Amino acid sequence: MTSLPFISADQAVRAVRSGDHIHLSSIASVPHILIEALCRRAGELADVHFHHFHTEGPAPYGSPEFRDSFFDQGFFVGPNLRPGVQAGVADYLPANLFETQLMYRHHALPCDVAMVQVSDPVDGMVSLGTSVDCSVAALEVARERIGVVNPHVPFSFGDRIPIDRFTALVSDKRPLITKEYVEPSETDFVIGKHCAELVPDGACLQMGIGALPNAICASLQGHKHLGLHTEMFSDGALALIRKGVIDGSCKAIDKGQVVASFLLGSQEVYSFIDRNPAVQMRDIAYTNDPRVISKNPRVVSINSALEIDLTGQVCADSIGERIYSGAGGQLDFVRGAKLSEGGKAIIALASRTTKGLPKIVPTLHPGAGVVTPRADVQWVVTEYGAVNLYGKSLQERALLLISIAHPEDREALERAAFERFGRAI
Repeated sequence: MTSLPFISADQAVRAVRSGDHIHLSSIASVPHILIEALCRRAGELADVHFHHFHTEGPAPYGSPEFRDSFFDQGFFVGPNLRPGVQAGVADYLPANLFETQLMYRHHALPCDVAMVQVSDPVDGMVSLGTSVDCSVAALEVARERIGVVNPHVPFSFGDRIPIDRFTALVSDKRPLITKEYVEPSETDFVIGKHCAELVPDGACLQMGIGALPNAICASLQGHKHLGLHTEMFSDGALALIRKGVIDGSCKAIDKGQVVASFLLGSQEVYSFIDRNPAVQMRDIAYTNDPRVISKNPRVVSINSALEIDLTGQVCADSIGERIYSGAGGQLDFVRGAKLSEGGKAIIALASRTTKGLPKIVPTLHPGAGVVTPRADVQWVVTEYGAVNLYGKSLQERALLLISIAHPEDREALERAAFERFGRAI
């Protein structure tokens, strides 16, 4: 490693100019050493924009302190940036994850500087490790390409980068941020069981991270020959891989392999992908392209929602007008699963929030974003059952959704449906 031409983080960020648009590698692999160096230059810079997926750890580029120098415009908003977005000192750039790389490659969104963490090189190539996302595209188009070489970044197979593509290299040895397993609630387990009943043996899965995906994975332990083609996976899916439930043997493409674009989980997850040819960490252009997704048979996509209205509109990125997260890859996989032979697209959610508010509502709250349009929605699952809205009229959808709403919410929903759709309800 000593042969690499490392420079300091402070030297590397001298290449950033006022007005530049910076891409950050995301999730667990944010190049914090470069962000810290940029903050030390804040007084010299103005109108620098940041773009990225969800980021873990401190996000000073989205705080009021640096508003005159930096403006964050992330493709996804996590807890570290919600206060800034809601205060107007940071912003959200709506995009389906598949299209983020197109924005760079088609120059719809500038990318002047790419800042990414990478693994130690092997035969002149480095891996983007746990966060490939749209960084491959950013490295193709950026004027400056700064790589943070970190021995904690796993060398993953899939899309890798020649070390000589970088215009500057910095060394950092801090561990990647981890997120430990979230124990599902009783409600999560019931929803997980309903979802698992919709998954046939040999299906190819997509799901995310958190208590509900963990519950679904726990309910799938009796299944056989599942595949995994997903934008991300975590410890719940890793347990299924370890048990041999996920073996990829029925996939039509990438047979026998796990395909993903980014990860967030325990250190065990990160270690699992290190030099493991059975895991392909790929450009979001591949993992989230509905045309690619649909090539595997029996794709089952499982995503969640903040609320859903009686016509089937799915809100997953905001609470009313307040941006909470982002569109993510939900619609990418809903459409890919529906195009897959024998595929199913599932939206899974608890019938109520932790505060007891209904998630199945007559109409979305004012300002709420529609991530999956009612024309795309298929299966909806709560702890009270599973219904298929595909091929159903508005009145039929209302009746089906009311049947899986919380029992104490059904009377009000029936009244609202009657007022909206008439006596057929």
